[in-house]
Amino acid sequence: MKAMIFDVDGTLADTERDGHRVAFNMAFAEAGLDWVWDEESYGRLLEVTGGKERIRFYIEGEGGGGVDMDQDAEVLDKWIADLHASKTRHFLSLLEQGRIPLRSGVRRLLTEAHNAGITLAVATTTTPQNVTALLEHAMFSGAESWFQVVGAGDIVPNKKPASDIYDYVIEQLGLSSEECIAFEDSHNGLLSARGAGLKTIVTVNGYTENEDFSGAALVLDQMGELDDPCRLLGGVGQKRPLLDLEWVRAVWGGTAA
Repeated sequence: MKAMIFDVDGTLADTERDGHRVAFNMAFAEAGLDWVWDEESYGRLLEVTGGKERIRFYIEGEGGGGVDMDQDAEVLDKWIADLHASKTRHFLSLLEQGRIPLRSGVRRLLTEAHNAGITLAVATTTTPQNVTALLEHAMFSGAESWFQVVGAGDIVPNKKPASDIYDYVIEQLGLSSEECIAFEDSHNGLLSARGAGLKTIVTVNGYTENEDFSGAALVLDQMGELDDPCRLLGGVGQKRPLLDLEWVRAVWGGTAA
């Protein structure tokens, strides 16, 4: 095992409910829209991968009022992009305020892997600015330098569940999929990683805990700490208090028991 590739939203931090959702609503209010995405409705919208794609889906299928769907396609595309840019600005502000911490065990596992010389990478549909800000404010200044490749945003044509972003990251690393392992939190993320031929460890969150994770090598509720242990939800493995590098290596090598 030479590299560990991480999704960001929902995997490294619980960014969706208390970060992106809140930032979307702030952007909507700023734009004079009466849209409000509550926790339940946002959970449904998460089935659509990508923020701009989520806005478009809401306009077309969820009854997002206040938008002229008959306007020129390029004009609508720019309006959506500007609205999403406003959302990103609000999201970065939330990160800067320290309101979105890393999930349990994430800092510990990243530090252990870095110290062991394991290559770290990111494969996400969120924007590069969001990745940088999360690592900067939730971990430490300069933490992004730990990651050899950050595959993010619109760098590939097709977002998850397509495998494009993982294919891109693996290629940039100069490795084969057999030399890497992925970390995800959602069904779409798992499909993306598995589509690229990656063994995948899933740590669920409140939005994804009931999704189908068939094909995952290991499913946990979180990475965990000794005083905040993880729970084994699926895959082969004995009950352990936390996901450490030894366990990750065992899962990658097919020796976890």
